[in-house]
Amino acid sequence: MTQVWVNQQNSANVSPFDRGLAYGDGVFATMRTYPKSAPQSGIMFLDLHLARLAQGCQRLHINWTVSETLLAHLSELAEKNPNCCIKLLLTRGVGGRGYQAPVNANVTEITSVHEIPAHYKTWQYQGVALATSSITLAQQPLLAGMKHLNRLEQVLIKTQPLPEGFDDWLVYDTQANVIEASMANIFIVKAQHVYTPAINQAGVSGVMRQAVIEALLDIGVDVRIQSLSQADVVEADSIMISNSLFGIIDVIKVDKTSYQPWLNTIAVAQKLQTTLS
Repeated sequence: MTQVWVNQQNSANVSPFDRGLAYGDGVFATMRTYPKSAPQSGIMFLDLHLARLAQGCQRLHINWTVSETLLAHLSELAEKNPNCCIKLLLTRGVGGRGYQAPVNANVTEITSVHEIPAHYKTWQYQGVALATSSITLAQQPLLAGMKHLNRLEQVLIKTQPLPEGFDDWLVYDTQANVIEASMANIFIVKAQHVYTPAINQAGVSGVMRQAVIEALLDIGVDVRIQSLSQADVVEADSIMISNSLFGIIDVIKVDKTSYQPWLNTIAVAQKLQTTLS
């Protein structure tokens, strides 16, 4: 069911000289629309997604602000496609052959609509098992946290065949810090505190990560953002992962260590309205 629009036009093409294609020069967001049964419609956490896109563009020195035309386009897509994934990709635009960015490039906005993977609903009820990836993330504070278009590390991680019985990879950085799953942020519960890795050197600071942190604070759970090691994973009482499509789900196993589902996972998912029906 994938549908694609370029600058809100469904018949447009992307230039072969677009800097997003040539250099990964841009950012993107993967967003979920509310189901028909929800009391509201539209894109979940849209303001947070747009704020992160604007921040990423600012950090990359891309001149972009969200327009009323784009907002209307996103609203129309959400209305027509409940309980789906909408991807918004921004590139600096067309910029010639060299690395040097043109002064007055016109940003390319690419929107697409996709189905939410069917197995995400199963993951919500059964949890997931993670295997530690042998591929680590490089530290680069100038890019850390951003959901930029240079995702070759994740592509390499996903090329590894998962061991039987495992659903995704747990990824460390080159200094042996826990960072994330291959496409989700991670939370560790220990002694009634919730910890999530600092994303100031590597990894993506997900919108759902921010929403989960705020939801946990609202229900009185202590959340700490700090560096985490393999020992923290092994010694955890419970582990969860989060992303914008499946919300928050339990990790039932990492390598050979098993974990109990966290007692608050369901409550947080219900608070954030992320349960897939």
